[in-house]
Amino acid sequence: MKRVVTILFGAIFFGLAWTAYAQTPQEIVDRMEEAMETHEPEGIVMIIDVKVPIVGTMTTKSYSLGDKLRVEAKMLGVELITWSDGTTEWTYNSKSNEVEIDNDSGSAAEDSGDTEMFSGITDDYDLSIQKETADAWYLKCKKSKTNTDKDAPKTIDLVIAKGTYYPISLSTKVSGVSMTMREISFGVPESMVTFNINDYPDAKVVDKRNAQK
Repeated sequence: MKRVVTILFGAIFFGLAWTAYAQTPQEIVDRMEEAMETHEPEGIVMIIDVKVPIVGTMTTKSYSLGDKLRVEAKMLGVELITWSDGTTEWTYNSKSNEVEIDNDSGSAAEDSGDTEMFSGITDDYDLSIQKETADAWYLKCKKSKTNTDKDAPKTIDLVIAKGTYYPISLSTKVSGVSMTMREISFGVPESMVTFNINDYPDAKVVDKRNAQK
């Protein structure tokens, strides 16, 4: 009987200890935001899938480092690569073999997705853990009743890696358009986000900045 009581109290103690150790969805997201803030100066790489009804899915890969950005996209066999530094934008078109230079319009940043979606994601959202594996937490973020932003998505699905607390993916849908950010990693060399004309020696250069003066 004494042995049974010992085992019983041991199980209760273990259960209480586990409950104390278990993290809430908010705590998990807070740790993710801290991890991203810590590593963002190293540069962020991610793939963005945007699915538009009838049109289909367009996939881009973006590299960002400070104010510099590189976005790669492929549509109908044509490769488009855009570099921007906040002032100037360079776009290479593989079909025409042209490099177009223009003032930075901010379009590349829009196509790259917005890493700020990972910051403050719990604001006006109710979080819950939908699933948990040995490697990750699967969270559901539902728009709360106090959220009056009409453009805010109703739900956001977020997967966070255990151990590193890095985001694995973020998926949402707004006005029928679905977006998924995935394969997120850190570490971007300066050369990756800096346009170098020597990499395209045979390309025709079209400078639209001169035409705007």
